[in-house]
Amino acid sequence: MNSSGDRPGGGSASAKRAAARAGDHPVVEWGARLGYAASGVLHLLLAYLTAQIALGGGSQEASQSGALATLAEKPVGQVLLWVIAAGFALLALWQLTELVTRYEASDKAKAGGKLVLYSALAWTSFTLASGGRTSTSQQTEEFTATLMEAPGGRVVVGLVGVAIIGIAAYHVDKGWRERFLQDLQEHPGRGVVLAARVGYIGKGIALAAVGILFITAAIQQRAGKATGLDGGLRSMRDLPAGTVVLLGIALGLAAYGVYSFARARYARV
Repeated sequence: MNSSGDRPGGGSASAKRAAARAGDHPVVEWGARLGYAASGVLHLLLAYLTAQIALGGGSQEASQSGALATLAEKPVGQVLLWVIAAGFALLALWQLTELVTRYEASDKAKAGGKLVLYSALAWTSFTLASGGRTSTSQQTEEFTATLMEAPGGRVVVGLVGVAIIGIAAYHVDKGWRERFLQDLQEHPGRGVVLAARVGYIGKGIALAAVGILFITAAIQQRAGKATGLDGGLRSMRDLPAGTVVLLGIALGLAAYGVYSFARARYARV
């Protein structure tokens, strides 16, 4: 008799079962929840840096690496970074199991995107915890410059900007329509729902600014324009009512951080 791995699709089914078992493992489940809590810390730090930019200060880069570098400067910051790195790594592992076990292409795409995101955050946290240095803005600029040099690179950079704006719109829609409740195993309470709505909308606005910078870089053929979240936020400061807008985004990022802590408890893992 043939084993399941010898039948058509048997290997795929076995891989899905193995991934499902891994995703249900208590360590992975606990780690995923730790990862959501780490995301809460990250967004609170981003909110702090954004508020500093709004008020005319802020020498630290308002980015994922800048936020984590701020934490590294605090007492016991290095220890927290190791915990955060572990949380993001385990959350990435859980997204990998979701990527394997999901059947819908849209679900696989979301899991794959989150896998890349949380893996990058885990690596950044690990680098800083080990005493290294990294800059998200510099990496974004170098990535954009590399794309610009490729045939049709300007078009690709422009499409990246459009894609980021699409993700931004997804965040705003998810917050406005409270679709984030689908990610939770039970209703978290009205306060958490309000924080989530404000958080998703605020984060969406910040991402839209990043997308606009990519499109601007493509049109002007200047890779230096695409500097990620930090560049997007700083570009808003000189706009009419830019300070108010930035403070609103800071509030949104802080609210998303609060929601992330609640998600660590209520997430459907």
